[in-house]
Amino acid sequence: AVQLTPRRWLNLQEYQSKKIMADHGVAVQRFFVADSANDALEAAQRLKAKEIVLKAQILAGGRGKGIFNSGLKGGVHLTKDPKTVEQLAKQMIGYNLSTKQTPKDGVTVKKVMVAEALDISRETYFAILMDRACNGPVMVGSPQGGVDIEEVAVTSPELIFKEEIDIFEGIKDHQALQMAENLGFQGPLQQQAADQIKKLYNLFLEIDATQVEVNPFGETPEGQVVCFDAKINFDDNAEFRQKEIFAMDDKSENEPIENEAAKYDLKYIGLDGNIACFVNGAGLAMATCDIISLNGGKPANFLDLGGGVKEAQVYQAFKLLTADPKVEAILVNIFGGIVNCAIIANGITKACQELELKVPLVVRLEG
Repeated sequence: AVQLTPRRWLNLQEYQSKKIMADHGVAVQRFFVADSANDALEAAQRLKAKEIVLKAQILAGGRGKGIFNSGLKGGVHLTKDPKTVEQLAKQMIGYNLSTKQTPKDGVTVKKVMVAEALDISRETYFAILMDRACNGPVMVGSPQGGVDIEEVAVTSPELIFKEEIDIFEGIKDHQALQMAENLGFQGPLQQQAADQIKKLYNLFLEIDATQVEVNPFGETPEGQVVCFDAKINFDDNAEFRQKEIFAMDDKSENEPIENEAAKYDLKYIGLDGNIACFVNGAGLAMATCDIISLNGGKPANFLDLGGGVKEAQVYQAFKLLTADPKVEAILVNIFGGIVNCAIIANGITKACQELELKVPLVVRLEG
């Protein structure tokens, strides 16, 4: 039987991803990380840059348009004065930043990135990802960068270039040069871009990534090719090989109940309803939430047991659910194709006896 264990995707802060890239020879902006206003000032002075960009470090997107509960607007600021960096950092560190992707009250900023601000004369898009259809890595690029790449794919599909890479042979020089040309790099910049593409591919393999997306992959007026921003996704099955990277995992922005659930290999996402969903498999979890909503209810959570579950996990799952004061009922919806229903039944029985369940419980075990 196949044993499936739900895993939480690894999330890294921007400065962590950029450090990994820099360590692999990829060109990124010079930067320092600070956790106090004084450290931010020192970092700005050490950079000796014409212009400095200060960026709040949280996992959510939309930081530039976010608002701090200190009153400061924007989680990204440009300045030429190191003292301004100190003043801005005082209004960032220790305060909550709210964006479109954060909870209503925002997320506390504990660190800021102080980086050299570089002008971008041209923006392109470049990514490497594992593609099931090709059974291996594929490069995807577009001369239209710095924008929503999905929109480019719809409106100008001829500007999306793809190149399959033989994972056994690796990336060839002519492939890297062809992609650099497709991205619109000219003259000496073309070779420079090709070299960066090869380094990104080596990084992709060495860190067991499933995707490295650089947007924008740009050029500066001074003739540099720089990776200005990157999103890296990792293969969780390679955690045993990538211990240093996985040790960076930032769980501080999770709800405490999500971190508690992760200890028992449970995937928990809190919602704002009153009916707890206790299921196995992400697809069934979403379908169950939909069914509750379609029938006038509101799910209180998304709790996925996955496969290969043990009675102890079922018991811990019930502890998490019953600890939530919003929960007024529990719906258990289990498909027996990937888990033994007897294990679930025994775990539920134990939980009901020991936890003195006070809310209605509806159980469906199928298969």
